[in-house]
Amino acid sequence: MTWLRALREVVRSGLTIEETRLEPLLALRTAVGVAIIIGPALWLASPAYAASAALGAYSAGAATFQRTWRPRKVIALGAGAGLALSTFVGYLAAGRLVTFLPLLAAWAFVAGMAWAVGSTAGIVAATMVGSMLVTITLPTSVGRALEHAGVIALGGVVQAVLILLFPIRRWGAHRDALADALAAVADYARRLRHDPTAPFDPEPLMTARDAAAVTPSQARTRPSVLHGPRGLAERILPVVAALADPDVGAPAEGPGRDRARELLDAAAEVLDAAARAIRRGTPAEVPPGSTDVLHVDEEHEVLEGPARQAAERLVELLGEALEIAGIGDARGKTPTPPGPAGAQILVRPTLFRLVPVVLRAVRRELRQDSPVFRHAVRLAAVATLGYLIAARLPVGHGYWAPIASVMVMRPDFHRTYARAVARLAGTLAGVGLATAVVRALGPDAYVFGALAVFSAGLAYTLIRTGYAYSQCFTAAYVVFLLGMGGQAWEQTVPERVVLTLLGGALAMLAYVVFPAWETPRLTGRLADWLAADGRYTAAVLRSYAEPTREHHADMRKALLASREARAAWQETYDQARQEPVRPTGLTSREAQEAQEALQGFGRAAMLMESHVPRAGKRPVPEAKRFAEALEADTAQAAVDVREHRNPEWERVEEALHAWEGSAAAGDGSSPALRREAELQKQALEDLATAVSRTPLERDVGSAREERRVRAAAAAEDDGSDR
Repeated sequence: MTWLRALREVVRSGLTIEETRLEPLLALRTAVGVAIIIGPALWLASPAYAASAALGAYSAGAATFQRTWRPRKVIALGAGAGLALSTFVGYLAAGRLVTFLPLLAAWAFVAGMAWAVGSTAGIVAATMVGSMLVTITLPTSVGRALEHAGVIALGGVVQAVLILLFPIRRWGAHRDALADALAAVADYARRLRHDPTAPFDPEPLMTARDAAAVTPSQARTRPSVLHGPRGLAERILPVVAALADPDVGAPAEGPGRDRARELLDAAAEVLDAAARAIRRGTPAEVPPGSTDVLHVDEEHEVLEGPARQAAERLVELLGEALEIAGIGDARGKTPTPPGPAGAQILVRPTLFRLVPVVLRAVRRELRQDSPVFRHAVRLAAVATLGYLIAARLPVGHGYWAPIASVMVMRPDFHRTYARAVARLAGTLAGVGLATAVVRALGPDAYVFGALAVFSAGLAYTLIRTGYAYSQCFTAAYVVFLLGMGGQAWEQTVPERVVLTLLGGALAMLAYVVFPAWETPRLTGRLADWLAADGRYTAAVLRSYAEPTREHHADMRKALLASREARAAWQETYDQARQEPVRPTGLTSREAQEAQEALQGFGRAAMLMESHVPRAGKRPVPEAKRFAEALEADTAQAAVDVREHRNPEWERVEEALHAWEGSAAAGDGSSPALRREAELQKQALEDLATAVSRTPLERDVGSAREERRVRAAAAAEDDGSDR
């Protein structure tokens, strides 16, 4: 992608309104927390204390809107305490540049490294640095700095108390994650009706698994409906794929295909009903026609063989889903499905036990090629440079420049540039709006305090609809706070616009000078995904060769590792497509074709998983040799892909040939499994074609692309002739 096109995409993305469900009650509760702090502080103390309290309450409230599975009150308390500590330590060093600049650099570096833990930690840490730059200007002595720190921490306490007293959609984020997982499988079943080989994005299932991990205290209060349905969605997924697949499931045409479509549609209806029941916490009704379809007639059933087995298994699983949809939280305890996915409780470490986990995560990212480390270095350099430049300019409130930089910078190119554009646009609109109001109303601390609370409520309401739109009211909020403190708008407004522009420009320039492009990492991510998929497929095959509980547990572990590798590839691939960088390993076309090939490879493994025999069932000895060959070849192919060599599948071909030989001799078992193994080999061959670096393969790829273009042109001509 060229720079011009990348910048156009940045502007479009930065100003896009994201379609999301607004949460006005949550915004109202958080805005009330800001009001509870501002009012008494104005009445009992001074506008300066009210500004500190308002910033603390606002930052703590904003932190609770980040996506996290921990209790919101804990997040509010942590944000308030962190900001209070930042304010006090910052004030102690703020007297001279020689002491404050190193502290600011260290604080910003730590905030950048917080992204090693996750996006929520990184965003909250950046908010602390930005708010610190404002609040350290308010105290006038060490004692006053302690008082301001206490008032800021009080803002976090107030938000936490409001969350405790007025819970809104308790366990709402967890409910949404689980409901989204069930809805994703329902959508997949509908797509399979029209496209039997449609791919499935496992991200909703990964998110649901993350949400299912709870601390010991959360486990005691978690609603029963949140324990079990995730495992049900995991088991339904491969079954619907196997039923729809024309190679190993229902036939491509005829009554069998019509019956499969009926079952898939009924599965989608039942799963959607279960999702609604979990999301709302109320019973949901399933259309009667869908329940009538879920009946396998022994005499008149048109499906046969593996397709009939998949249909019977699907009906059995949907029976459990019907119980969930009919019970919800209204009629007692939801039954937990049997099996490892439903029986095991995922444990999340408490805050104290999280410390070594955080330290290990940060230690892993302390290397020069890490995007998180490079982001931390950029953040520290830009924050200090912006503060130093603004301090030399003939303007007040120089801290606005580093605040703008810190708040827009992210570890990747696209989000950094998009947020810089969005912040400038939002700041211009918010400052202009607030300035007009200030000029019309005149100086009045209580009126400006009320307007600040109103702006905070609007900012909270729009916080998930796009950064530009929430930033508009955040800018207005800051203008009203400064007006409450007696700052003249003629001074603050032009300064804020100029310094915001300076901070955004520094953030964008920093990524050009010291980038962390994802494009060169594509090859490594692809190799990781290939190796992980190979281990997952081998684990599935070993469950056929020796159907034991241990092998089933290994299969589950390998599946989770495969999903993580796929998610890492997808994130890198999506970011690389938005970067103005020439590909050094895989071209855009090669990356897309390789992704499609590996999706087919993983899908074939999922089909195998759909009818893995239970412990004690008849083993399939041919599967063991194929598993060993597949794991060895994919491991070596991963190395070859990293080193830009052509992967080869000699062991896989030999093992599959031997399997076919035993089948011809009458010793082979499970023809459906052997067919799925053939699909895997075909997917591996497609992958080798996609990443091949030989001139012959490039010529073949070019000729193939030309044929596609000619076919598309011919189709358009035929359509125009008609």
